[in-house]
Amino acid sequence: MKKLFLISFCFLLLQLVPAQVPFHRGVNLTGWFQASDARKIQFQKFTKKDFVDIKSLGCDVIRLPINLHGMTTGAPDYIIDPLLFSFLDSAVSWAEELQLYLLIDNHSFDPLANTSPDINLTLNKVWPQIAEHYKNRSNYIIYEILNEPHGITNQLWGDIQQQAISAIRRMDTRHKIIVGPSGYNSYNDLAQMPVYTDANLIYTFHFYDPFLFTHQGASWTSPSMVPLSGVPFPYNAGSMPTCPPSLVGSWIESSLNNYVVDGTVAKVKSLIDIAVDFRKARNVDIFCGEFGVYIPNSNIADRSFWYQAVKDYLELKGIPWTIWDYKGGFGIFTKGSGEVFESDLNVPLLGALGFNVPEQHPAIIKPDSVGFKIYDDYIGKGINEASYTTGTIDYYSTLAPNNNQYCLYWTGGPQYTAIALDFVPDRDLTKLVNSGYALDLIVRGNVPGTKFDIRFLDTKTSDPADHPWRIRTTISDLTVTWDKKWHHLRIPLNTFSEQGSWDNNTWINPVGKFDWAAIDRLEIVSEYGPIDGKELWFDNIMITDQDTAKVIETGTLGVSEEPASAKTPGLKLMPNPMKGSTTVSYLLPENGTARISIYTVSGQKVADLLNKTLPAGSYTLQWFGKDDHGITLPAGIYICSLTTDKSQKMCKLIIATR
Repeated sequence: MKKLFLISFCFLLLQLVPAQVPFHRGVNLTGWFQASDARKIQFQKFTKKDFVDIKSLGCDVIRLPINLHGMTTGAPDYIIDPLLFSFLDSAVSWAEELQLYLLIDNHSFDPLANTSPDINLTLNKVWPQIAEHYKNRSNYIIYEILNEPHGITNQLWGDIQQQAISAIRRMDTRHKIIVGPSGYNSYNDLAQMPVYTDANLIYTFHFYDPFLFTHQGASWTSPSMVPLSGVPFPYNAGSMPTCPPSLVGSWIESSLNNYVVDGTVAKVKSLIDIAVDFRKARNVDIFCGEFGVYIPNSNIADRSFWYQAVKDYLELKGIPWTIWDYKGGFGIFTKGSGEVFESDLNVPLLGALGFNVPEQHPAIIKPDSVGFKIYDDYIGKGINEASYTTGTIDYYSTLAPNNNQYCLYWTGGPQYTAIALDFVPDRDLTKLVNSGYALDLIVRGNVPGTKFDIRFLDTKTSDPADHPWRIRTTISDLTVTWDKKWHHLRIPLNTFSEQGSWDNNTWINPVGKFDWAAIDRLEIVSEYGPIDGKELWFDNIMITDQDTAKVIETGTLGVSEEPASAKTPGLKLMPNPMKGSTTVSYLLPENGTARISIYTVSGQKVADLLNKTLPAGSYTLQWFGKDDHGITLPAGIYICSLTTDKSQKMCKLIIATR
């Protein structure tokens, strides 16, 4: 009997002892999934190569901030856009293949707006969807409930966080969950968290002290710290800046006066010890999810010194960490660079963090010698989305793309707004211009009289007489018939004409100084009036010397009637025939239940791909040719069926020889 009691007691202890954090060091991969909605995610901004590069530094974890709440239909159901899952699934697969832990960080976060006391209504709808979708994936996937809750009491936030834990556990009892306190995940608030009984949790805190040093130059603080620069670390009386006049009387002036105490390594260690003491008191696992120094106004050497001091102490105390961030204002690339892994890494900072230092080569912009993709389902690699408009831009429209899965859609917005695609680094197109290359694209519009410019902008240099010069071509009824059908445009680069420059709120007429050797961006701009009431689609935007693009989708788009008021669902599979996988694009004309299934030609159902309630709209999912048991189906002809509450749509699908 005593032996049985001892075994039961030991088992109980094992249940209460937290599992060890399985990762050690990594980065936050910011500016990727933090878009306002899924259709604004620039998916190819990062690729599997970036995951490979990050691992080569010696990282074993990536924290992936996601504006998760923005990726939904909103209240009351908060249904996640399937497009998010299609993108996130790729990141999950890359991480698993490379044996990198991937932290799905719910970064639905505004630093200046308090966390809503009814945020549980959102969390309790969103997290079960995530957990259900990833419950069968590997243990490399970890959930983080919410980044930096603030302006909400720890007691209320603690209760809300427990609800979210329970909501996840109803779907997924296996994966680890990251939890944190209110107060922007402050170490000072850790002890105010409730005692959660779930033993598979990791407790997170963030570290940015001394804040005066780490955030000098930041515009999002109150008051703005943009005027503050030159704060050293550690404290050095001889190099301390005076308080900027606009900040006199603020907390920043007080912090400058106290910096002799706060700006020391000893103080940094004492603050981290608050988290260490929490770990000891609770017997739980802790993790530093963010720490970093803003680049613009900080001294390079002091910045590296701070990182090493924080990193060394975290590791001395056995605390895993992810720095904020990889690329961006707190990143590991040199200031003002194109953030190219092979040439622009901040080598001293990598050394301070204990990262591996890959061989670096001088950053040289070489003339392009071959053409390249600008948009074809996705914005091309090395191009950043930088559009400015109050209208709608959707890079993943499924309204009859010319080929493949998506096309680019633009509607609304005033005059002088644009789809803007920023080349990073800048590109030298001189060889392509001289070799007869052209801007090649497919375009469609719905309103006669539509007119806009496509233009390239070069790079403004430090020369006071230089400006960001423009060179353009005009698209109008003279070049395209706006008949709701796709049209092929091929515009040789050497036919673009100089336009001038808009710089410092001043128009400068052209003087023949446009430089094809330093192209900053491509813009499609409403130069001649607003886009209101007009709709435009673009596909296959390339720079090429081949005139082989074809209009594949020859039908007339029923812009006003078909997509908006169709009474039957839409279903399309690309590619078809498929080999390996196909993307299923489907249109739901009304809110309701949607079920997508695969049948043999004899009517035997072999796979259910979807069965859930969704709002009206266009969606996609990817199918890898496997049945409900995970067995790969043989080559042959199958039927894909989309059934809604009121109707059914079927398509023939051919699985090619494997």
